Amino acid sequence: MILIEKKIVHSIKILQSNQIEVCISSIIEKDNVEIAKTFHRNVLCPGDNILNENEKVQLVANLLWTNEVINNYKLSITKNI
Repeated sequence: MILIEKKIVHSIKILQSNQIEVCISSIIEKDNVEIAKTFHRNVLCPGDNILNENEKVQLVANLLWTNEVINNYKLSITKNI
């Protein structure tokens, strides 16, 4: 009996405020047959540290989050406080 756990980026969504929603599937397989799957969602905000994120997530963030986008996001937060 071999148990394997995989974590796969299931989806990457760009939200209206240029935040990035990441959905990760955690899959457990027993003898190459999927026996369980769970999902975890996380939202990243412009300017967040992305060094520990999946390379696809990093690519999207680096393309989307220009200095202007990051500054505008930070401004919008301070206006809403």
